[in-house]
Amino acid sequence: MTNELTCQFEPAFRLVHPLSGPAAVLFNSPHSGANYPEAFLSASRLDPLSLRRSEDVDVDALFDHVTAIGGSLMKVEFPRAYIDVNREPYELDPRMFSSRLPPFVNTRSLRVASGLGTIPRTVGDGHDIYRHPLTIDEALERIETLYKPYHRALARALITAQRRHGLAVLVDCHSMPSAAVARSESFDCDIVIGDRFGTSADPSIPDFIEASLRDLGYVVARNRPYAGGYITEHYGNPETGIHAVQIEINRGLYLNERRLEHLPEFEELQRNLTIMAGQLIAFIDAECQPLDLAAE
Repeated sequence: MTNELTCQFEPAFRLVHPLSGPAAVLFNSPHSGANYPEAFLSASRLDPLSLRRSEDVDVDALFDHVTAIGGSLMKVEFPRAYIDVNREPYELDPRMFSSRLPPFVNTRSLRVASGLGTIPRTVGDGHDIYRHPLTIDEALERIETLYKPYHRALARALITAQRRHGLAVLVDCHSMPSAAVARSESFDCDIVIGDRFGTSADPSIPDFIEASLRDLGYVVARNRPYAGGYITEHYGNPETGIHAVQIEINRGLYLNERRLEHLPEFEELQRNLTIMAGQLIAFIDAECQPLDLAAE
């Protein structure tokens, strides 16, 4: 059965490096996968467009050019609604399953309570995904076959970059519904930078990203309403020379959120994010090691 699942996602994720090899800066898009298995669609009570509302639609495409300017890029192919790699490995909702969950499962996290665990119960607007309960074996198979290989590859890429360059910077790339921003204290914000309130990266890195984006004309907030998820928290460890920053982009900047189609502004945003990425890559190469980040 595992072989069948693996074949549905070939590959399950992609890691692309510049010609020079693994870069110090790795841009990661964990929620832009759009390969929906037929069995999953059949098991869902939702239509495909509704399922896609939990995607960070085409965020991977917004950062597609970073490998040409010296950055690495990682992106998943499977959808977030199927399994979410920006969670602990076993954040599972007992309401979704036909039998009792193993004792090692985290059933009490806030993400599980909201329906957005490792195997999501709902899409972002709160609608239940499945017609019928899942088996535990289905969940564990997705975790073993998709989640764990992705995280092994991401961890290996960051360790390789840190050893090669003296430090590694993970930029975790996401998009946020414009309605979520309007409800928050960061009203009318274009982009939110999250560094887990200063714990996941040396402050110079999010400071630089924020200044670059502001210079490009964007309204930028810090840590509210999004401070960074599991990936940012788990991998960001400045003391070991691995830094992680999350970027949340307001979907209203580039997407018709009802039809999930590009707005004319998509290409301008893509160009500007590439400019920011290029400036960050140059900053890391030229400025961070003199700050002794590589020695940490």
